[in-house]
Amino acid sequence: MMENQNQKEKTTIVLFSGDLDKAIAAFIIANGAAAYDHDVTIFFTFWGLNTMRKNEIVKVKKGFLEKMFGWMMPRGAKKLGLSKMNMLGIGPEMIKHVMKKHNALTLPQLIELAQEQGVKLVACTMTMDLLGLKQEELIDGMEYAGVAAYLGDATQAKVNLFI
Repeated sequence: MMENQNQKEKTTIVLFSGDLDKAIAAFIIANGAAAYDHDVTIFFTFWGLNTMRKNEIVKVKKGFLEKMFGWMMPRGAKKLGLSKMNMLGIGPEMIKHVMKKHNALTLPQLIELAQEQGVKLVACTMTMDLLGLKQEELIDGMEYAGVAAYLGDATQAKVNLFI
């Protein structure tokens, strides 16, 4: 049976990590795949959800443990640490400086580009429940689904990455 020539290639990425360098890599790959006309899904789970948190504090009703998680986790793409050489927060600033020097897009710019290119950004609802994150705390334009929705996209994709 011949494959439909009009059907787009699909790429999925699970962003599990909340490390700046890994989030940048995920978005560079996602934007590259989208530029090659792939349907791209990034599924954010566990610490990867911090990438999509709004920078500002959002007042939502939470229990004590949910509040503790909220205080301990970085709030948004600008606050993520590095996986290696974090150096008490100096490492991310050094990386950002080097990226600016080389005219590379920042993580917030990469996120914006992904949205412009139609990359599907999906927050794992089970993880949100576990960590006490509410939809209002994540950036606009997110979709919300469980693992079954991700698997639906992943089973059709030729490229599936776990970062």
